[in-house]
Amino acid sequence: VLTMREGEDMAGSRCSGVAMRRWLRASLLLSLVVVLVVPLVPYALQQQGDGGALAGRVPVPGADLWRAVRQREGPVQGVTQVQGVDSGVLIHTGGEGWRRFRSEVLIPWGAGLMGLVLALILLFYLVRGPIPIPGGRSGRTVRRFEVNEIVLHWAVVVVFWILGLSGLTLLYGRLVLIPLLGPEGFSPTASAAKEAHNLFGPVFLVLNVALFLVFFRDNLPGRGDWDWLRRAGGMFGGGHAHAGRFNAGEKIWFWLATLGGMVIAVTGLILDFPVFGQGRVVMTGSHVLHAGFALLVIAVSFGHTYLATIGLKGSLESMTRGTVDANWARAHHDLWYERLERSGKVQAGGQAGPAGTGAGPEAGGGATREP
Repeated sequence: VLTMREGEDMAGSRCSGVAMRRWLRASLLLSLVVVLVVPLVPYALQQQGDGGALAGRVPVPGADLWRAVRQREGPVQGVTQVQGVDSGVLIHTGGEGWRRFRSEVLIPWGAGLMGLVLALILLFYLVRGPIPIPGGRSGRTVRRFEVNEIVLHWAVVVVFWILGLSGLTLLYGRLVLIPLLGPEGFSPTASAAKEAHNLFGPVFLVLNVALFLVFFRDNLPGRGDWDWLRRAGGMFGGGHAHAGRFNAGEKIWFWLATLGGMVIAVTGLILDFPVFGQGRVVMTGSHVLHAGFALLVIAVSFGHTYLATIGLKGSLESMTRGTVDANWARAHHDLWYERLERSGKVQAGGQAGPAGTGAGPEAGGGATREP
């Protein structure tokens, strides 16, 4: 049985323990407040006085050292045990220039170029409208493209737009898609775009070389090209513009698409496989060329796509059926049509036989092949 004295001592001890724990908690809380708040007092006072200029005068440890390293003229090669390209460079000063060029020049100017081309196409459509076949359809057809040419063309188109859309996603996605999809939606979209871009890049190189080899002979400069350019293809008046199998505008597009595509493909391989000794300067330069030529080719492709679909009636069937109406050929490629006519390759009546079946005059078809 506890005595009254012992009970009072135990109660006093418990009270003392509670008071001690309260004091310790208060001391820790006060210490935390001092550590977190007191350093901010000078900033707050200075903010009231001169708008926070003190923050710009507070020295940062090592700032002078790294500023001196960064502001050197060109990369300074140091000594390191790590063997690799640019492994001895502490800070690559060109990286900031590349970043600023990408964000301040490439992205806005690329968007402006594509927007300008689309605006001009819309204006042309509103003013000129779709251009019909002069004289209507004649009922006679000529073969313009063979099956292998059609398949190659559409393969290039599909791969080109896979690369174009995935590249535009990577370039403009942060500005355009994140507000629409949110970060959670943009993350898998950007990842899929990157994988598709890297996968189809080498495929585009092979197809681009094949396209060049198949069509380059008919796209060499020839008779009537300068007159066609001077008359702007006769689309704005100025009389008829003569042209061979491909007019001057198509030839310019061919050389831009194939040679520009070659630049895009080669620089893309440099970016895809950074394991062949290319340094940061080569990588950043390749990126500038890659994106710049890609935006240019994409922008010009808008015009090509418009004219080949709704701009010039009767054009699209050349890449779907492989044939065109004789009046279309006479109006837009008269020099080429005259060669076919002189050689007896323009047949009367009927539609062209299916491409690749060998259908011709003997089979009752209207399609023949240019020599």
